[in-house]
Amino acid sequence: MNNTEKTMDKIVALCKNRGFIFAGSDIYGGLANTWDYGPLGSRLKNNVKDTWRKRFIQERKNSYEVDADILMHPRVWEASGHVASFSDPLLDCKECKTRHRADNLIADFDPDAHPDSMTKEEMFEYIKAHSIPCPKCGKHNFTDIREFNLMFQTFRGVTNDSKSVIYLRPENAQGEYVNFLNVQRSMRAKLPFSIGQIGKAFRNEITPGNFTFRTIEFEQMEFQTFCHEGQDSELYDYFKEYGKKYFEDLGIAPEHLRFHDHEKLAHYAKAACDIEFLFPFGWGEINGTHNRTDFDLTRHQEYSGTNMSYLDPETNERFIPYIIESTYGLDRTVLALLCEAYDEEVIDAEKNDTRVVLHLSPAVAPYKCAVLPLSKKLSEKALGVYETLSKEFMTDFDETGSIGKRYRREDEIGTPYCVTYDFDSETDGCVTVRERDSMEQVRIPISEVAGYISKTIKF
Repeated sequence: MNNTEKTMDKIVALCKNRGFIFAGSDIYGGLANTWDYGPLGSRLKNNVKDTWRKRFIQERKNSYEVDADILMHPRVWEASGHVASFSDPLLDCKECKTRHRADNLIADFDPDAHPDSMTKEEMFEYIKAHSIPCPKCGKHNFTDIREFNLMFQTFRGVTNDSKSVIYLRPENAQGEYVNFLNVQRSMRAKLPFSIGQIGKAFRNEITPGNFTFRTIEFEQMEFQTFCHEGQDSELYDYFKEYGKKYFEDLGIAPEHLRFHDHEKLAHYAKAACDIEFLFPFGWGEINGTHNRTDFDLTRHQEYSGTNMSYLDPETNERFIPYIIESTYGLDRTVLALLCEAYDEEVIDAEKNDTRVVLHLSPAVAPYKCAVLPLSKKLSEKALGVYETLSKEFMTDFDETGSIGKRYRREDEIGTPYCVTYDFDSETDGCVTVRERDSMEQVRIPISEVAGYISKTIKF
């Protein structure tokens, strides 16, 4: 089933009905642009984190993980430029009073257009020249584009005269930059070395977008590599390909990934490229790799008064390192994996028999296997198998309904293996293991099941 043949409505329904993702504050009617991860979604999300940590921290020499605070000194955001210029180009429909992002209106109208390379004035002229309609009322009657800062403000202090403005971080990267000296000193790190972090970020997005693709609270898997000037271009190219290989190893087909080089660069950037995934709604960014030069550490040196330079132990040269950033949207990655894995397979056309299946990589699937007693009379003995396997990996147990229906339920949530305990299991000490994608079955000793499955779930 091609990604463009899939619909977000079906994927959203599966996520809600099968415990992956729920609308935030659902019983109160929801809160726009917020989503809660359910039992299976939480497990899927954590499994993706585990793969990222293994690939980017554990397997890489001179890579270190930090967990910086969400609330940072407000001067951090002045140094980074977020206070002055972190904004969205927004315009209002004069007819129905809804607010929209100008760049999104253009991208939705023409997927081949690149509003990221347009100025505010150019975006407004494009919308005007093409008579782009309001997505809600269909009219074309917009206000001028205005810039709205995306950072959430809060206050620190207990009395009105002592309150000071602080911000919920809009990105994780600054936590790595302000800890550059701490990590370098405490880990005795030599260039090039990397700092990674997984954590929450917050943006006051006005326009909700395509399920969990654009939200006001989200998680990033950040990775910053500090290097000598001169090493930067090679490392930039390396991490572009490294990121694409990571997504492919998670189970995304190469033809559903592409590089999108930025046509218009930020003033501090030497190069910038997104990895985009082909969602059912079109191409969307899931990774950004940027050559940030020495801008960030230089700015923090200027605003903090702290010397952020690095002393090369071999040449005794002191300089501000360059930074290659590679950022992975965790929520977007999870959404991409769900979209990629979703399939509807016709089993018997005459009987209109179709199975819904998530072809998730075993490494990220919420449950690695499910134990199914053939009859409820066998549940007690089958529970023993479940208890053994659950010590090794996440295991489901299902004793309700026919064995066929239980297979289908597990297929729908992406469980790679079903382990059936039948009436012969008590005498021969074996169970039937069914593989999700091929639906092939093998009979193996109970004592070998954990090892059999463990071999396939490694990343």
